[in-house]
Amino acid sequence: MSRQTQAIIHADAVLHNFKQLAALAPNSKSMAVVKADAYGHGAINVARILQHVSSRFAVAIIEEAIALRDAGISAPIVVLEGAHQAKECQMASQHNCILVVHCEEQLQWLLACPEGKRPHIWLKVDSGMHRLGFAPSEIASVVSRYQALITDETVVATHFACADDVDNGFTEKQRQAFMHHVAPLNLPLSLANSPATVNNALTRGAWNRLGLGVYGGQVSTGDIGSLELRAAMTLRASIIAVRDIPAGEGVGYGQTWVADKPSRIATVGIGYADGYPRHCANGTPVMVRGQRASLVGRVSMDMITIDVTHINNVALGDMVELWGEHISIGDVARCAGTIDYELMTRVSQRVPRIVKYL
Repeated sequence: MSRQTQAIIHADAVLHNFKQLAALAPNSKSMAVVKADAYGHGAINVARILQHVSSRFAVAIIEEAIALRDAGISAPIVVLEGAHQAKECQMASQHNCILVVHCEEQLQWLLACPEGKRPHIWLKVDSGMHRLGFAPSEIASVVSRYQALITDETVVATHFACADDVDNGFTEKQRQAFMHHVAPLNLPLSLANSPATVNNALTRGAWNRLGLGVYGGQVSTGDIGSLELRAAMTLRASIIAVRDIPAGEGVGYGQTWVADKPSRIATVGIGYADGYPRHCANGTPVMVRGQRASLVGRVSMDMITIDVTHINNVALGDMVELWGEHISIGDVARCAGTIDYELMTRVSQRVPRIVKYL
């Protein structure tokens, strides 16, 4: 491989983070969410790393589940968006998948399946986020009318809009609305994602869905105490050119950065086609030769430029960390005006994922 642009996936960090989060809720079962190619880390990679500690996995759509099955992952898989078409119901049963049901049409599709080919289901309740789910006041009626679909595996689930924000009271409002209507059903519950698992012990139900935290993302606006989450991905690329420019010269498209003194500029082999965000501002941090440097000039499709004037002996082939162990992905996201979820999931497929074990 000639180009040294890589996403290093730290298997030890993935495993550590999952165990740390699961330990917060010893009375719950925890599943790893590996949708969107495990938030860009590689769903097959992550499922293999966690297959002995995560007794289930969660994905968004049935195609993601089938890809895991084709790779030999055998644990039950929860499909969070449920069936998009009626034919997916029998597919889910065939592949040992659990469908999350959020509307009447999906329930009708399931009833139309032969009894022996119906998958297990979860029921989604809209407690206030208003994307998917039955109204809380409807859920008792749904359970009563569709008893033929209720099994020992049936769980009632909801999703929080603001669980990472410890100062936002909406999470508690959602929780109370949910519990008021579902508690009498005596069915297992799933409320908590990673942020809720960390921030609100009352949301830890029978199953917790651990996504962003498994990958070392920011799960709370508050103090997370002794919880230590490690970066699961280090995005890095090599320097492919170094040049000296005089004061007054600009760098990159649009001349958005102009040197105020004689400067040494290194060109790095990564750009927005690789998923490095085009909207990163001048000053976005990177790491080279153990020191911080700054992005200068506009991000190009295949390259970025950084100011290494203050770093000695920078040379072709030196590796640059864009985010990971030393540069927080959250800091980079803020420089790009976005969130760490987006940066993780947008690392493109032309960047090899290399799983590193200690």
